[in-house]
Amino acid sequence: MSSAETPALEVRDLVAGYGDYPVVDGVSLAVPHGKVVAVAGPNGAGKSTLLKAMLGLVRVLSGRVLLEGEDVTGAALERLARLGVGYVPQLDDVFDSMKVIENLEMGGYLCDRAERQRRIEQVLEIFPVLRGKLHRYAETLSGGERKMTAIARVLMLDPKVLVLDEPTASLSPEMSRVVLEEQVRPLSRLGKSVLLVEQKAVAALEVADWACLLVRGKVEVSAPAAEVLADPNMREIFLGRAPAATAEVAGSE
Repeated sequence: MSSAETPALEVRDLVAGYGDYPVVDGVSLAVPHGKVVAVAGPNGAGKSTLLKAMLGLVRVLSGRVLLEGEDVTGAALERLARLGVGYVPQLDDVFDSMKVIENLEMGGYLCDRAERQRRIEQVLEIFPVLRGKLHRYAETLSGGERKMTAIARVLMLDPKVLVLDEPTASLSPEMSRVVLEEQVRPLSRLGKSVLLVEQKAVAALEVADWACLLVRGKVEVSAPAAEVLADPNMREIFLGRAPAATAEVAGSE
């Protein structure tokens, strides 16, 4: 990203936490237009707190959150949705008691009926598998189909930025690969900017353009994802491939 280009989403010197205790301490990162940025790091690194602070779900003590250059620090999630931020949480990502079509309609609640139908067709072109499952209840879907429905529901508002919180949680390794490679990565080719927090760090970096590695609430490494994956020290210390001497800092949040 050139220095002259305004990122789709950016945080500058963000300090955030619970009460007056900073879990995230001076984090800066940028999500360029049409790119996937993965946030990884050991257990307790502050990944989830960072994501929630960006979405107005955790108190920001200092620093700024910018959406295409506009200060949205502390903005409510509903306002962020109207401004073009789509959020897929780790849990409660679909309405279990509703059919797939009803989940999509709920996702387009800000649109009129005609526009909602048009967008349903658009998301079905992105996820054609869902076309044959529109009248199934979400609770009957497989883990991969459920996550597909969750992402499709968020896409109903045609967001500029998608924030994904551990989309492969509880999925098998093969289904995790499908979600990341066949659902997440293609979003950037549609021009979406993606911020991905993922427990399967190596898999996340394999589909990401940029990596941001957190340790104890601070950015330890910010570099192209391919470079991080190619560095054996990074794989060992940050991505869960550590020898016994460093095992206590391995893993992901």
